[in-house]
Amino acid sequence: MSIMTPTIIDIEASGFGSQSYPIEVGVITADGRRFCRLIKPLPHWSHWDPQAEGLHGISKQDLVQHGEDPRRVCHQLNAFLNTTTVYSDGWTVDSSWINRLFGDVGVNMVFHVSPLELILSEAQMSIWHRVKESMLKRQDCRRHRASNDAKLVQSTYSKTKEMLEAALTDCQ
Repeated sequence: MSIMTPTIIDIEASGFGSQSYPIEVGVITADGRRFCRLIKPLPHWSHWDPQAEGLHGISKQDLVQHGEDPRRVCHQLNAFLNTTTVYSDGWTVDSSWINRLFGDVGVNMVFHVSPLELILSEAQMSIWHRVKESMLKRQDCRRHRASNDAKLVQSTYSKTKEMLEAALTDCQ
């Protein structure tokens, strides 16, 4: 049986509080296509938390040198995702950061961001953290970055679904 995988979005930010802003967005689609962009800060985005930088490893200088214009990133995301529903395992913060990105540049978002929990069964939730931790240990890339995190979440979704379907098949 083929497992349908969801499209996953992950966002890295300048910090953890209400003044933080998105600095990187990563997406992996159900068919495995990837999108990842560093975002050049807008002039009024000034909050910076060194602890967040320590986690994701992206400096302000990286954003200034390699970040893309936020309006352009919004248009690229809309073109890449169209009207897809994307899922986030950190919806509370990711949705506020993506809304800030689109809102601050005046671009309408055509895709929809939903909490991953909406498509997880209780059984998946019960094994989620254990499976995710196991997959993280096997992952080649150690960087905590948006596209890597999106791939990890998508892989964890598929693995938990696969494990539960196999257990159900074994019981029949």
